[in-house]
Amino acid sequence: MHTVFDSSASVIAAIGKDLGASAWMDMSQERVDRFADATGDHQWIHVDPVRAAAGPFGACIAHGYLSQSLASYFLPQLVRYERLRMGVNYGCDRVRFPAPVRVGARIRGSGLVIAAEQVQAQGVQVIIRVTVEIAGSDKPGCVVDTISRLYFDPL
Repeated sequence: MHTVFDSSASVIAAIGKDLGASAWMDMSQERVDRFADATGDHQWIHVDPVRAAAGPFGACIAHGYLSQSLASYFLPQLVRYERLRMGVNYGCDRVRFPAPVRVGARIRGSGLVIAAEQVQAQGVQVIIRVTVEIAGSDKPGCVVDTISRLYFDPL
């Protein structure tokens, strides 16, 4: 279920709101390999299943930045915007990778509105903490405070 925002005021009113969790997805070797190709990071712990099986994680693991980038995949499953003229990524704060995301793991994103403040007449800057949960793990694969600037059409 989406949380719907239709104005800067609605975003600001949501400070502290738990946005719930997205659907589960599988972390596939294909996704990891495509990310490796896109970034040029072909370290064996990500792309060599045979060597990685004997390595410290017992399998290939997703790049930390791949886990972080999935915030962009999970957020639209958690929030929906009405009357949004434009939204831009402004940055991230406090990115952490508490546990490796092994290939084959089931993951999902959960969200929490950490802060929001008016930035222009119809604009708001919002910080949403996205936690990449790993099924069966006490620790998440990634926790990132995403910063977005949202500009709504006037009421």
